[in-house]
Amino acid sequence: METPSPQEITQLLRAWSHGDHAALDRLTTLVYDKLHRIAHGYLRRERDGHSFQPTDLINEVYLRLVDLNDVEWKDRTHFFALSARMMRRILVDFARSRPRRTCFQAGERVEFEETLRVPVEQDHILVAVDDALRSMESRWPRQAQVVELRYYGGLTIEEVAEVLAISSETVNRDWKFARAWLRQELGEAQSDDHRSQTP
Repeated sequence: METPSPQEITQLLRAWSHGDHAALDRLTTLVYDKLHRIAHGYLRRERDGHSFQPTDLINEVYLRLVDLNDVEWKDRTHFFALSARMMRRILVDFARSRPRRTCFQAGERVEFEETLRVPVEQDHILVAVDDALRSMESRWPRQAQVVELRYYGGLTIEEVAEVLAISSETVNRDWKFARAWLRQELGEAQSDDHRSQTP
């Protein structure tokens, strides 16, 4: 399929914002491959045997997009960022709904660098990283988007730069900053949890 231009995607987003529901169907067809890559990246980090497949995740996002009535779409960056966030929310909500340990055990460490190298097989790790990322979003939204697309979505530096319409050098800087900040944030969360368990 021919790669759609950013202008074409933006035009469809704006048409959809103004009530043209057929524009969403056309848009979904044009961006399906990139959404599939993002969904595949998210699920690659999940445990084996997860009930979601990339197509399932995209369908869930589509259902949520159809229900959006008051979004004034800016451009394709806005669309992909919101779609990636929806995928993350779907998976984290699923993880939170499963029976699991509600907190870290004393002395347990969740290293962000380790979660980058291996699939996240424990729901509490996925939830801990999500909580830290939400904290980052409130202070550094672009850097949080980089983490969302790199860590969850599995996109390359170049792909993230394309989606966010920034340079690869900026993505690299944001990624380094975000990793360092998340390492610290997760470490502090574990320390707080350990203190809360101490009589």
